[in-house]
Parts: sequence; C-alpha cells; structure tokens
Amino acid sequence: MVYISRIEHFNAAHKLFNPLWSREKNEAFFGKCANENWHGHNFELHVTIKGIPNPDTGFVFDVKKLSLIIKEHVTDKLDHKNLNVEVDFLKDKICSIENLIKGIWNQLSPHLPEGVTLHSLKLYETPRIYVEYYGE
Repeated sequence: MVYISRIEHFNAAHKLFNPLWSREKNEAFFGKCANENWHGHNFELHVTIKGIPNPDTGFVFDVKKLSLIIKEHVTDKLDHKNLNVEVDFLKDKICSIENLIKGIWNQLSPHLPEGVTLHSLKLYETPRIYVEYYGE
C-alpha cells in the first residue's frame, strides 16, 4: 500500500456560534471567534489517499486529477466564502474545524476512483492549530 498526499489552500470566513446560546454565552465560550462580524483564515488542506501503484504508470492516482477533484468538490465550495452562510454541507452545524473536516471528507470520498481510498485529511486553520481526520 502506498500513501500520497496533495496540499491545497483556501481562504474563508466563519464564526463560532451556537444558536441555542445567548450572545453573551457564545462570547464567553468562543471568545473573539464568536465575533458578530466574522473572522477569516488561510486554510491549508492535506489530502492523503492510498492504493496500489498502477504498473503501467507507477501512480496510485494522478495527483493532477486529485487536485481537480479537490477543487470541484471542496475548494470551489469553500474558497472566499462565509462558511456559516454559504456552504451547504455545514448548514445547521457549528462551524468548527472539526465539523469542517468531516464535511470535506464526505465531499471527497465518493469521488475517488475504484482502487483509491481516502486515507486521511489534515486541515490547518492557523500554523499552530490543525485537525486530522481518518473517516472514523
């Protein structure tokens, strides 16, 4: 089994906010991240797939094609968007990076070809904050 990763970027705004809580409780729990005027991040997404290299190409999967799949099903939906308002797969969810990465997984995994499996995602919100997900 061989693992190969592709890194993509997108920029997006969001706020952390539980609609069941008061504004004061949201601000007390989420701090500046509950800002009514949103805040943004330059996200870095690491997509790792796994499979057996094709004997004719030596590739698990063409990473240029992987980039196009990521663009169509993830970055085009997220880049320069308000994640709380404009992203259908985050509707009715608190816009944490934990929920975001699970949504990204669900957007990508059905679009990979037979014999190629999504192994993991790593999403950097800042250089010091990231989340990893293995589809569990």
